[in-house]
Amino acid sequence: MVDEPGQTPYERAGGADVVRRLVDRFYDLMESDPAVAPLRAMHAQDLGPMREKLGDFLIGWLGGPPLYFEREDSRCMGSTHRPFAIDNAIREQWLSCMHRALDESGIADDLQRQIRNALGQMTEAMRNR
Repeated sequence: MVDEPGQTPYERAGGADVVRRLVDRFYDLMESDPAVAPLRAMHAQDLGPMREKLGDFLIGWLGGPPLYFEREDSRCMGSTHRPFAIDNAIREQWLSCMHRALDESGIADDLQRQIRNALGQMTEAMRNR
């Protein structure tokens, strides 16, 4: 992937289709990997709405259209996650799924590193146990 001056991370990643595939792979891993069963158990049976919300969030967070923030059901990430017991083990399970999904995403390595670092900081802020 060739960088052009002024491109957002969203544009560099490849746009909405790439972000949606990343999110789908993230949730597919969460559903299929027994090692992250505690993380999966924190989510509703139907992950469809979460796939849509996380996709919308990441699109805007990476510099694309602010889809999540335009949703009537959007909330601040901290308040959304506050009711859940998020300890270091759950944080690491979430990051493990996301890192593996990123590994398969085709997103350039340097951008992946930036995304991983930012998500690491964000998930640390969600930790409440």
